[in-house]
Amino acid sequence: MNMENRYERGWEKLREIDGEVGESVVQSLQDIAPDFARYLIEFPFGDIYSRPGLDLKSREIAVIAALTALGNATPQLKVHIQGALNVGVSRDEIVETIIQMAVYAGFPAALNGLAVAKEVFAHQNS
Repeated sequence: MNMENRYERGWEKLREIDGEVGESVVQSLQDIAPDFARYLIEFPFGDIYSRPGLDLKSREIAVIAALTALGNATPQLKVHIQGALNVGVSRDEIVETIIQMAVYAGFPAALNGLAVAKEVFAHQNS
């Protein structure tokens, strides 16, 4: 991958996955940490999400699992559940991913993740 195109590649991937929500997260950082906003675009989206080997659905499922297991990343989990829906992950796949985390991260983490999913699904229907 061409390192000079990290930023552009990252913006494309961010828009593809998260749309306006992702753009608003980046915008919210401009007045306090513009360099961090650039890092957020270049590294996760420009470098990692743009790699071959996993499709976006698989990547978003992995992110949902990780954020659920962390148990302290509700805002990011919301964004990535919506991103997963945007790239074709079904509601059932999201719910099953979160339920699977009960085995590895505990019932509280899974319950919290399911509550976040329920909120995102409800917002999507409104």
